Amino acid sequence: MHTNKGDKTLFSGSEDANMASAAPLAVRMRPKKLDEFLGQRHLLGPDKLLTRILEADKLTSLIFYGPPGVGKTSLATVIANHTKARFHYLSAPAAGVKDIRQIITAARDRLGASGARTVLFIDDIHRFNRAQQDVLLDDVEAGVLILIGATTENPYFSVNSPLISRSTVFHFEPLSQQDILQLLKTAIDDAERGLGKYDIQADEKALKFLAGLCDGDARRALTALEVGVLSQAARKDSRKIKFNLEVAKESIQEKTIIYDRTGDTHYDLASALQKSMRGSDPDATVYWLAQMIAGGEDTRFIARRIAVCAAEDVGNADPMATVLAAAAVQISEFVGLPEAQLALAQAAIYVACAPKSNAAASAIWKAMADVKSQPTKRVPKHLKDSHYPAAKKAGFGIDYKYPHDFEDGFVPQQYLPAGTEKEYYQPKAVGCEKDMKRYLQKLQTLIQNSKPVRQSTEE
Repeated sequence: MHTNKGDKTLFSGSEDANMASAAPLAVRMRPKKLDEFLGQRHLLGPDKLLTRILEADKLTSLIFYGPPGVGKTSLATVIANHTKARFHYLSAPAAGVKDIRQIITAARDRLGASGARTVLFIDDIHRFNRAQQDVLLDDVEAGVLILIGATTENPYFSVNSPLISRSTVFHFEPLSQQDILQLLKTAIDDAERGLGKYDIQADEKALKFLAGLCDGDARRALTALEVGVLSQAARKDSRKIKFNLEVAKESIQEKTIIYDRTGDTHYDLASALQKSMRGSDPDATVYWLAQMIAGGEDTRFIARRIAVCAAEDVGNADPMATVLAAAAVQISEFVGLPEAQLALAQAAIYVACAPKSNAAASAIWKAMADVKSQPTKRVPKHLKDSHYPAAKKAGFGIDYKYPHDFEDGFVPQQYLPAGTEKEYYQPKAVGCEKDMKRYLQKLQTLIQNSKPVRQSTEE
């Protein structure tokens, strides 16, 4: 069968020879049977749920979620060759509601006439908008259609909740270097689908280099191998093809960092950076920072994360952390990359190595909670603004005691409304906050002992 929109036989073993030979190596090497599938042992190991589903040919709607090149479409290939149901393929970016309705109509007719089930595989299902996804709901619910969706984005955010509730989500992990290495060697030896027709002398170091640099993306590794081999095979004087480390480096060029600035990677790395700073691990801090910078993250976002961590997790234990973080915000904005990474690294490492206290953050959190949940307190008369004529007539500010008029710049007086007993700020005995704690304890002792306070005679 030839490929038709909505019924794509990319997944069957009966492709036209010319179409098959024109396909990239990564497509040709897709497994046809379950025992050819590499990786995802947490999903396809013995007695695992997905394995049992496939072996019993009792498919339910599935969502495959994971980074590119880890086997989502390849597993769909296996399912297409394995299931007795009719298999349809749609690429979400190229399909519309009309295509979905045509497949649903055919699925209903097929089920009514012969009882045969229909499987619809939608690649990049997150590219369907909410309305397009909603078209699938009733027929997936009724069992007319078995949906298999593949997505690189978190389905709990990118796929409609009703569709998620009708499906089982399987999270695909990047392939291990060993799996990639095995796949590369298989592609070199396979004369039917791979590069076995060429006389290839592959250096183990070169293959391990590809397996490491592709970051678990089989498609990228196979593409680099194919580029390296075919670029040499095109030369008329080339008999034996040497795939060495130099060729491998030229074939894959620079490592691509998978980074979605609006998706999981963005939030996961930001979380890892902040938690590493909070956990006082400078090495982890600078590693996650490097991933964010290499992935093209906005330096302003990174600087803001560092500043938040400095204020929340270091606070008054080392006030210089906030100063450095503020400087990093300004410097990164002023100089840009690549130089901005220096200021960001300095500030992030400083925050990681600084003593930690969230006392200031806890204080504002508790105060905000009280302000929002309890009756609003009025400002005591002696604390009110008294810089206008009517204020004095009202008695505002009259009883206020100016602390600098007293010894040590302190005088006991009421700063919260009467009857309000709150201790929001509780400094810890770490870093600079240790001195603050000691000073506040001294003042508290003065208040409790009601020591007479001598007013300064200085004007």
